[in-house]
Amino acid sequence: MEFLIAILSLFAGAAGGFFFARENARQKNLKAEAEGERKLRESERKIHENEKKAAEIISNSKDEARELLQSAKDEARNLNFEIEKRETKLESREKDLDKKVVEVEKQREEIDSKKVELESKISDVDAQTAKIVSELEKVAKLKKVEARELLFEKIEKESESDLVAKMRRADENIKNSLDEKARNSISQAIQKIAADVTFESTATNVEIPNDEMKGRIIGREGRNINAFERATGVDLIVDDTPSVVTISGFDLLRRFVAQKSLQRLIEDGRIHPARIEELVSKTAKEVDKMVREFGEKAVFETGVAGLSPEISKILGRLRFRTSYGQNVLQHSIEVAFLAEALAAEVGADAELAKKAGLLHDIGKAVSEEIGGKHAIIGAEICRKFKLPEKIINAVEAHHEDVEMKSPEAFLVAAADAISAARPGARRETVEAFIRRVKELENLVSGFDGVQKCFAIQAGREVRVVVDPEKISDLQVAKLAKEIARKIESDLTFPGEVKVLISRETRAEEVAR
Repeated sequence: MEFLIAILSLFAGAAGGFFFARENARQKNLKAEAEGERKLRESERKIHENEKKAAEIISNSKDEARELLQSAKDEARNLNFEIEKRETKLESREKDLDKKVVEVEKQREEIDSKKVELESKISDVDAQTAKIVSELEKVAKLKKVEARELLFEKIEKESESDLVAKMRRADENIKNSLDEKARNSISQAIQKIAADVTFESTATNVEIPNDEMKGRIIGREGRNINAFERATGVDLIVDDTPSVVTISGFDLLRRFVAQKSLQRLIEDGRIHPARIEELVSKTAKEVDKMVREFGEKAVFETGVAGLSPEISKILGRLRFRTSYGQNVLQHSIEVAFLAEALAAEVGADAELAKKAGLLHDIGKAVSEEIGGKHAIIGAEICRKFKLPEKIINAVEAHHEDVEMKSPEAFLVAAADAISAARPGARRETVEAFIRRVKELENLVSGFDGVQKCFAIQAGREVRVVVDPEKISDLQVAKLAKEIARKIESDLTFPGEVKVLISRETRAEEVAR
């Protein structure tokens, strides 16, 4: 009986567990279905929101597209109107030009006709003159040449003083007129620029944190300083000056690389030959990139268009070239602006003059590597990059190595002289200055009739005292011109040299 009750209890428990499990599963299924419906509703809500946002984006895009289309149509309409306007203007100019061509042809025909008539009259006059001269020779019993010489000799003696006075007045009037015009044009051009003058020396000082660093820079038995000088090509001077070492060299580019490399070595603290070579090589590559940037900056600053990137890089090398202490890149920028201003004053091609002015000294960037005159080298660089012939001629002729073939070439040469000769632009060493002044005085002293000569104003003026018994008043002007031409042909000098001649006649008598 107890066994039966146990079996029934077992079956009852199993049935209860089964029903409990089934109910539990049913509850879980209900919860899962409810959660699924909730997620489904949430997904539908998000889909609805996304569809709404997409519709708004599409609507906004259509509005923007319509606005862009309308803007493009307006620009096209304005552009067509401008083109039609310019075409009308060009047609009008062509008609005016045709009229002028016809007028010029008429004037040419009239000139040709008058020329023929004039030549006929000249022939008649020559024939009559020859006849009269022949008759006069018979009457005077003198040849024409002899009579002319006697007449000129008499006139020269009677009117020498008047002739000298007139010559001086004429020279002064011409000189004053030309000087005034040139001064106005040059002053107008100079006023339009305000370029700083940049001087470069042959040494650069680098600060060091303490004197102990000097020993590390020198290294054991000088191996570090020797490695640095070999890698950079400059001289490194370590003396008793506190907290400073000096980099010396004529090549600004090498000195700049050396300066940057030394500063990095001092900051890094690891100074040994291998590290020196590594940093110098790395700095040289960075400086090469800076050279290109200097050239591009100069092109941008002057507003010159159409130059090859390679020309810009060559131009950037001028940042590390000097002439009498003046930075050549800064000088080239200044010449570009001066040439542009001068061209605008005289009605020449200002853009072409500016471009030629910027490039006029580009040959100096590679003259050390190639050899030869920098003007000729610069012209070859311009030819290589197929620049206009006028620019090539202006570059090649700015030191009168070849003939100047355009007004722009003359203006570039003038701008170069103005930039180089204005006060403070350049400087010379004492030895070069003394040598140039002595050469000037020796050259002038070699002329016959010169008693004394003095070069003053830094060699920009030479004053000459002549022997009054050998040089007459009439010969003074001629001698001044001869001295000026001789200085131009035999000497090299910045700017211009003024020649001033003094002649003094003294009369002495004793009253008894």
